[in-house]
Amino acid sequence: MSVLISNLSKRFDNSEQSTLNNISLEIETGEFVCIVGASGCGKTTLLNLVAGLETPTTGEVIVDGEKVTKPGADRTVMFQEHGLYPWLNVMENVKFPLKLAGAPKEEQEKKANYYLDMVGLKDYKDYPIHQISGGMRQRTALARALTMDSKVLLMDEPFSALDKQTSNQLREELQRIWLETHKTILFITHSVEESVYLADRVVVLSPDTGSVADIVKINLERPRHVYSPEFVELRHLILDKVRGDR
Repeated sequence: MSVLISNLSKRFDNSEQSTLNNISLEIETGEFVCIVGASGCGKTTLLNLVAGLETPTTGEVIVDGEKVTKPGADRTVMFQEHGLYPWLNVMENVKFPLKLAGAPKEEQEKKANYYLDMVGLKDYKDYPIHQISGGMRQRTALARALTMDSKVLLMDEPFSALDKQTSNQLREELQRIWLETHKTILFITHSVEESVYLADRVVVLSPDTGSVADIVKINLERPRHVYSPEFVELRHLILDKVRGDR
């Protein structure tokens, strides 16, 4: 087991109500899990707790037997905003975490080139950030996250700010990369369609109690087709759960 979330709750100091209540979830090594739910249900808070960016009120997160108390190299976070450094070019941005970690220059070049090729940006490695599109910036951010070679990749709505066509293209790329790398991925999304397309399991958070409303296993072969009857049926099932329908 890669990630164990046990009886996790979070209440912020300025709130009378808990954002998350008694969340328990096991994520196996190499599994792709999506978290969906209505706005304000605690999706990002849950990811931040796994990342070690927030401290739980009760409960704990354990990654490969180690309790999470702070951010660590075993977990890499990719946010909605790409967070790239505008004064560095594409290659320099991808190499930056390796440089910060003191990796040899040869290793930096090798890993950066490998993952830039994987995300389809090897011909753009010398481009300044302001000269590439939003989708290419997110590809750069993904390549940077992959170079860190952490056990768990935490992704917080990384494609939500992009147009529909670019978002669809990037989720196809992410699925291909996941199949190649077998990374353990926890992926936050507000798109039910995206969750059914990507996930092994979809965890639905309750819109009003901050708890797990349901966990839906996605037993569809890959690659998945969004217009297939089975896909559409699962999308409607999960959408009803997100809305709180019975």
